[in-house]
Amino acid sequence: MSETVAPAQASAPQEADVTSALARRSVVLVGMMGAGKSTIGRRLAARLRLPFLDADIEIEAAAGMSIPDIFETHGEPHFRDGEARVIARLLDSGPAVIATGGGAFMREETRNRIRDRAVSIWLKADVDVIMKRVRRRADRPLLQTEDPTATVSRLLEAREPVYRSADVTILSRDVPHDRIVDECIEALRARLCAGGPAAQPTTDGMNVTP
Repeated sequence: MSETVAPAQASAPQEADVTSALARRSVVLVGMMGAGKSTIGRRLAARLRLPFLDADIEIEAAAGMSIPDIFETHGEPHFRDGEARVIARLLDSGPAVIATGGGAFMREETRNRIRDRAVSIWLKADVDVIMKRVRRRADRPLLQTEDPTATVSRLLEAREPVYRSADVTILSRDVPHDRIVDECIEALRARLCAGGPAAQPTTDGMNVTP
């Protein structure tokens, strides 16, 4: 159930460089709920002329029910097992831009698959940004608590050390989406085409993990 979004203009040389260097690998976006993985992922896929895949949508299609219903009916462990299987399938389906759920990267098996078959981008968002974006949504099972802000803070504390192992870190903040996409492309090019892991941080919003 991939989405291919036609870009408004032909890919610039920088984007063509990234797509060529990826070869058969995908770009996988990781990070907390509300970090913008789906929004940025769609735009990044259009710029790179790759299909866009949203793991959460693929999970719901495979299960025949919504993610909140999966949590309620079967529990989180069942959901995480299905999530790992779906992401493995997406990684095997050829180069794409893949947005993953907030907890997907916490599973070592999934991290290893992503490392072997993709380049990962952590969209790093702080608590204020996350809450501003998710407070009006009722479809976040992990936020069905008395104090959602405290829950997000706790999840961030537990997950950020793992998210840091992503290949690239981009600061998700309230700027135009295309600026974040530009930073993703610049960081991917630095990672893939300009010295790989030795590349250094370049802007206040972008860091290529050494």
